[in-house]
Amino acid sequence: MTSTPSTPNPLPTRFVTAREVQVEVQPWCTCEWLCRPGLVDAEHLLLVRAHMPPGEAHLFHRHPSAEEVIYVLEGRAEQWVGRERRVLGPGDVAHIPTDVVHATLNAGDGVLRFLAILSPARFDGPPTIDVAGEEPWLSIVAKTRDGRAGRCQRRDQPPAGETISGRDGAG
Repeated sequence: MTSTPSTPNPLPTRFVTAREVQVEVQPWCTCEWLCRPGLVDAEHLLLVRAHMPPGEAHLFHRHPSAEEVIYVLEGRAEQWVGRERRVLGPGDVAHIPTDVVHATLNAGDGVLRFLAILSPARFDGPPTIDVAGEEPWLSIVAKTRDGRAGRCQRRDQPPAGETISGRDGAG
């Protein structure tokens, strides 16, 4: 009887258990990757569950090659999409078109938990470009930050729905 060498499993990865979630700690939150190339055979979707402590923020940035959906699970998010600001709660959604500047700030006293779904999963170029140091975003950061790295203050924030003038990063 001859033995046959083992061959890799030709079936694509379809499930991710809690033990297999890929965790990344960012300065502004802990990210749990649930769907991305290398974890599953995703070509078009990225899914991350974010846990953002009170006072933290993922300040103004854009994704040149991906659109994004933010879905709030728990807490309150001050969400900017372009020049528009909304406060989102559990069950609320924000859609961010490709290459549009946006930011997510924890506007509550507890941990903000949200899902971020991005597409496509594979692309050329940088996934994220930070623009928090550029105007008009720099002025907004100055109004919402209390001087500590990664921290935002909850006082002196613009009223819900306020917009600002200037470039929104759409490109």
